Amino acid sequence: MARMSSEPSTPSILERILAYASLTIIAVALLSFFATLIIGLNDRQTMAQGLWPFVYGVSLIGLPVGFVLLILLILLSQRRRRAEFRRGKRS
Repeated sequence: MARMSSEPSTPSILERILAYASLTIIAVALLSFFATLIIGLNDRQTMAQGLWPFVYGVSLIGLPVGFVLLILLILLSQRRRRAEFRRGKRS
């Protein structure tokens, strides 16, 4: 019977970067979505000019990119844990 290691596994630098990047991108995309929603409800003409089309585009592109990064982070984390489990099982 394999025992679990008492040491907590440490995430790699790539996993940390992916975690912060996905969190930041999703947060910015949600903020831009809500800003677009609030401005669009008050004055639809304002949405067609200035930086508002860009802000709207951030919410359209940011959420899918953030979720892809989040899924990639989960896959890398599971791969690292599986490798640690195999190393612990051999010892």
